[in-house]
Amino acid sequence: MAKKSAVEKNEHRRELVKRQAAKRQALKAIIMDRSKEPEERFEATLTLATLARNGSKVRIRNRCHLTGRPRAYYRKFGLSRIALRDLASEGQIPGLVKASW
Repeated sequence: MAKKSAVEKNEHRRELVKRQAAKRQALKAIIMDRSKEPEERFEATLTLATLARNGSKVRIRNRCHLTGRPRAYYRKFGLSRIALRDLASEGQIPGLVKASW
């Protein structure tokens, strides 16, 4: 089980990303628009830099929904390899069987 503080920190980041998504997107559009004045683009860059770092989408870490484990995460299931194998062995995941040959 992952530390509760790490899982909570990640959830806080997800909330920040949701809250700041529209503002960040608007600022990035201004920055990338070459037809705008350089001063306006520079102001947008400075404004974007003042926003919280944790509001950026790349700061979110994919974690297992059951254990909070950050590594070996399967996006399709939202689980780590260990939790996925345990549930698959119990027959909890439809259509997933342990390979044997």
